[in-house]
Amino acid sequence: MISVIQMKLDESYKIRDIDRSETIELFYKCKDGILEEIKAGHECPNWKEDNYQEIISRFEYELSNGGMAYGAFDEDKLVGFGVLAHKFRGKEHNQLQIDLMYVTREYRRQGIGRQIIGLLSKAAIEKGAKYLYISSTETESAVKFYSSCGSTVTSEIDEELFEKEPYDIHMLKKL
Repeated sequence: MISVIQMKLDESYKIRDIDRSETIELFYKCKDGILEEIKAGHECPNWKEDNYQEIISRFEYELSNGGMAYGAFDEDKLVGFGVLAHKFRGKEHNQLQIDLMYVTREYRRQGIGRQIIGLLSKAAIEKGAKYLYISSTETESAVKFYSSCGSTVTSEIDEELFEKEPYDIHMLKKL
């Protein structure tokens, strides 16, 4: 039985439970608002320790500054999580970013990500946001997941996030 609950700052170490590996058959490149498919066909490995440290640091930064996170747990094991960033974005300052969103490989396609994004959406509405801003990895699985949750490619790219992740697909989800 999977339970999805709000995570606390001191649970950041549990992120090491996540296996983010996947087989990537296809990825996308966004050109003038149009997604172009590019064949890939390679295995993306799990994180190394420095990757875990970076993700944990981002998690802790957001939660320390007013962001929040939900985690999916199979007993004590973290099998998925998502982080709602604290900083409002967009011209009208009405967007909150999904900063991190991962589901462990063997738990994907079971509705866990959809539950997490639903709870993060509800939290964003409570904070006054009208949209979720998503800087999605360019993989087919990530882009199709966010699209299936109602997100669309945005023409209003956040420059700060684009500089950090220039290959990401930038999307908005209306709340």
